[in-house]
Amino acid sequence: MAAPRRRPAATELAPGSATAEPWRLSDGEIHYLWWYIQGSIMEPDVRRRLRQAWGMCGRHAWGALAVEIAFRPRFLHGPALLYEDIMGQAQRALDVGGLWPARRLARRLGATGPCLMCEMGLTARSCARGAEHVIAQGRNVEPFLSFVRRRRAAWVRGVCGRCAGTAASARCRIHLRTEAAAVPALDVAPHRALVAEILRHVTAFARSFRWEYRGTETEADEAAVVSAIGWCSGWQPWLPLLLGEPGASR
Repeated sequence: MAAPRRRPAATELAPGSATAEPWRLSDGEIHYLWWYIQGSIMEPDVRRRLRQAWGMCGRHAWGALAVEIAFRPRFLHGPALLYEDIMGQAQRALDVGGLWPARRLARRLGATGPCLMCEMGLTARSCARGAEHVIAQGRNVEPFLSFVRRRRAAWVRGVCGRCAGTAASARCRIHLRTEAAAVPALDVAPHRALVAEILRHVTAFARSFRWEYRGTETEADEAAVVSAIGWCSGWQPWLPLLLGEPGASR
């Protein structure tokens, strides 16, 4: 897709929105994601950039899954393979030791490239001339919400307390990195355990698309894609919608 290219300021926060629904995707974002899910997600250069950025920013990582489910609710092979790859990267990053392990961890968890959609200038204000029925279907978040909420028990324990504004001890990569950079020592064990659990389930989910393993996936395996996005990119701005909170409009 042709789109204006610009390099955003160095940040790991989702781009803002002028609407009261910061999660809602623009026509331009949906148009790009339609082509992304057709095969771009598997292109070597795209995969390299996704690894560098730990997926995409929160807005676009969640939006990509929502659009994928809008079109292919029963075939999430692409996201499963992508996050099996990235959570393996996370597991290796958390294998720290020696002097100042917290600072080493903070460096390892940093992105080395921007969100590819943000770099293309795709925001809440982006327009597109795509087919109207494609845009309309991609904007329908009901299949995504049905998928996520039906598996809530399997992913809710891993929601970052900082993202949610609660006392929960779980941390997404972004907030774990911030905390690690601020202290000389950090107990990595619970974070390593969370990442290992997500990786185990998302690996099982990815494997279930192979003919000889068809039908072996559990709801916990499917929910691992949700947990992986939350861990890599943070849980905002979609969290109120995922939880079905009263203030989250559709």
